[in-house]
Amino acid sequence: MKLLLCLSIFFISSLPSSYSCNSKDKNTLLQIKKHFNNTEFLSSWDPQTDCCTSWTGIECTNGRVTLFSMANYRTLYGQIPDQIGDLLELRTLEMSHMKLTGNIPRTITKLKHLVFIFLRWNKLSGPIPDYISELKSVTFLDISFNKFTGPIPGWLTQMPKLQTFQADNNSLTGPVPNSFGSFVGSVPNLFLKNNKLSGKIPESLSKMDFQAVVLKGNGFTGDGSMFFGGNKRTVQVDLSRNLFEFDLSKIKFGKSLAMLDLSHNRIFGTLPRELTQLRLERFNISYNRLCGKIPRGGQLQTFKSYEFAENRCLCGSPLKKAC
Repeated sequence: MKLLLCLSIFFISSLPSSYSCNSKDKNTLLQIKKHFNNTEFLSSWDPQTDCCTSWTGIECTNGRVTLFSMANYRTLYGQIPDQIGDLLELRTLEMSHMKLTGNIPRTITKLKHLVFIFLRWNKLSGPIPDYISELKSVTFLDISFNKFTGPIPGWLTQMPKLQTFQADNNSLTGPVPNSFGSFVGSVPNLFLKNNKLSGKIPESLSKMDFQAVVLKGNGFTGDGSMFFGGNKRTVQVDLSRNLFEFDLSKIKFGKSLAMLDLSHNRIFGTLPRELTQLRLERFNISYNRLCGKIPRGGQLQTFKSYEFAENRCLCGSPLKKAC
């Protein structure tokens, strides 16, 4: 019996662990390390150890690399290595707060299981590559704080699982695509602040129920009312620091709206009493052309006077100007 037990233990221990690093993935990671000149940041990537259990920034599922995270290596520079596309089971790709240059390599299209892409705070440049649309499993795409140029890609509407697109603080130009009035999947959150975008918002977007839309710090003009509606489930709208011009008194707000920033535009009219029924956490309408008495009630009087300031003829609490 004891002999049988010993043989069983020997047999089990001799089997390859389901959690040991896949040899192809390991070789790929070592090539990536070499691409970055064997930087000391990756000193834990020792070929004599298991990449799934002891390598910094690496996580595995059943021996395959599913998370690759190189973040906050602020002195690390170079391009995203082509070899990243050989981590075929990758779900999460994070290369943020570095000094990466160039563009996103086409080899990324080999990562058919990729769900999360975090490439923020780098120096990536050029147009956003259209081949990213081939990644049908991506839900979160963050390329903010880079140097991307060109238009907002219309092909984002063809990514069926996309839930959030973040491209803040780049140099994107042109209008919001008319195609954003129709997404094949759910309507994603849009974060496009501090670019060089311009033009009018397509009327087709009035049919969309965005949970969050942030267009702060661009050059948009005309009507921005299509982001609102009494039946919409929108939580955040930030249209600040643009050239929007519409009548606020005609706007209907969904009950879920919690963050509203319309400051530094050309918005006119009066404040709807409907605003007092919202559970607002953030609110700013300063530097517009609004008039009339600020409705009393709800959260409105809890905000600072500067969040109502510099309007044409707005009056009432929390402003000192009486009506």
